[in-house]
Amino acid sequence: MQKLMKNNIFFIAFLLVQNLFAQTTFTKKDSLHGGLRFERTCFDVLHYDLNIKINPTEKSIVGSNTIRFKVIENTNTIQLDLYENMTIDSIVWDKKILKYHRQLNAIFINFDVVLEKNTEQNLQFYYSGNPLIAKNAPWDGGFIFKKDSNKKDWIGVAVQSAGASLWWPCKDSQSDEPNDGATISVAVPNGLMNVSNGRFLGSQVLQNDYTRWDWEVKNPINNYAITINIGDYAHFGENYKGLDLDYYVLRENEAKARIQFEEVKPMMDCFQSKFGEYPFKNDGYKLVETPYLGMEHQSAVAYGNQYQKGYLGRDLSGTDIGKLFDFIIIHESGHEWFGNSITSSDIADMWIHESFTCYTESVFLECQYGYKSAQIYTNGLHQNVVNDIPIIGQYGVNNEGSSDMYYKGALMLNSIRHTINDDQKWWQLLLNYATTFRHQIIDTETVITFFNKESGSNLTPIFNQYLRYTAIPILEWKWKNKKIAYRWQTDVTDFNMPIIAIINKKEVRLQPTNEWKILEQKIKRKKDFEVLEDAFFITVTEIK
Repeated sequence: MQKLMKNNIFFIAFLLVQNLFAQTTFTKKDSLHGGLRFERTCFDVLHYDLNIKINPTEKSIVGSNTIRFKVIENTNTIQLDLYENMTIDSIVWDKKILKYHRQLNAIFINFDVVLEKNTEQNLQFYYSGNPLIAKNAPWDGGFIFKKDSNKKDWIGVAVQSAGASLWWPCKDSQSDEPNDGATISVAVPNGLMNVSNGRFLGSQVLQNDYTRWDWEVKNPINNYAITINIGDYAHFGENYKGLDLDYYVLRENEAKARIQFEEVKPMMDCFQSKFGEYPFKNDGYKLVETPYLGMEHQSAVAYGNQYQKGYLGRDLSGTDIGKLFDFIIIHESGHEWFGNSITSSDIADMWIHESFTCYTESVFLECQYGYKSAQIYTNGLHQNVVNDIPIIGQYGVNNEGSSDMYYKGALMLNSIRHTINDDQKWWQLLLNYATTFRHQIIDTETVITFFNKESGSNLTPIFNQYLRYTAIPILEWKWKNKKIAYRWQTDVTDFNMPIIAIINKKEVRLQPTNEWKILEQKIKRKKDFEVLEDAFFITVTEIK
């Protein structure tokens, strides 16, 4: 592990503790949440219509979700999900109340007939209860009930790891997004506003001093990205080069937000040039101020960075370059392309979300401040890598891998960029990747196969070493009789990443393997051989 910068010790300690308690054995609950048994694969969700009322005083939810789905295989049973602390009031299909049985958070719903393949069905799921309250959002799942400085309710939710079924009934799997989007209607006490994903359809005053706020998402959406934001919000925005930008902030912060959120424009220019058009243009782009740090809620990005540069005023790279941008605006918006548009089918492959999104921070810096600044920042992220467990988790049991999916993953991508050694090809590859898999659900093998094809190189050993093992590649070298010998020490047996060395004051590109190679050129002095580590995330060790 790299030496830690003092200003990041708390952050690194959190990551270590998070992984220390990561599950190594799995329960029935894990397989019910993460698995793809027939009761899940036999149907495809087409649309969610969530209609709920939130009572801030009771911290409660009551309402329904109408689920439109297509039957993929004949079945008389399907699985939906809702946390067991929430109450199922009734489940209705074809005007009939259906029978069901619970297994922990999984709900197995029984129809009195066989649902035939290729038919479309509508099911109404009525429920109520007090959802879990997060202790440390967004790192643990749940609701956040706070007050603003005027003592008005300020409420949010973040459930990426915990799952959307923490607060609403759904098919809680990243493998299935509603093809036709979702409608989100949320009633809140008068004087408050709810902001959810997609476009605002309007509001309606209800009885008992409540107002319902209606929103609609046209695009497929991750379940965990569906959100509510309740508060006394001020709204401003504009159309920027054909894209609607909307901002919802606490009234007391509007002046600060108008300045801070100007960074969205150069970010959009950068990301659209590198990754293609904003993937949810017809749903618009929003930043919404939240009582927690942030989350990639599709088309309603959660913002809680307190109008500071960096990560709550700190630079996670330890280089000061991280203070040149608002971390939450850039990182969470980067997820619109990587995580929301391109989604991993199993959370074991969440590096597909986080590694690419962490790398977007470097991309933004390169757009704004040039290659050198971006590389300094990226290499400064070494200090956040813990090398504890593999980045890829275990499949089918709702298991994320190491938090190294962020920084180690970004450093892996930077290493692959320099392996390809052709920036025109690299940027075209990223653009093609983002556009080819736009609005798709994919897995690790799909990513690797695509990168191999687009680059014309076998990058599989590089991906495998960084993603499936804890150790980073070690370049061993030795100097004897004025000759340099070098090799890779890796877990994979066919590691093929190049290195850049300074030999007699000249830059040379070498291609080590797992077998010793001897440099033909004589090196009179040991100090005349130096490996440049900045382009590749590696450890260099001299063998004496």
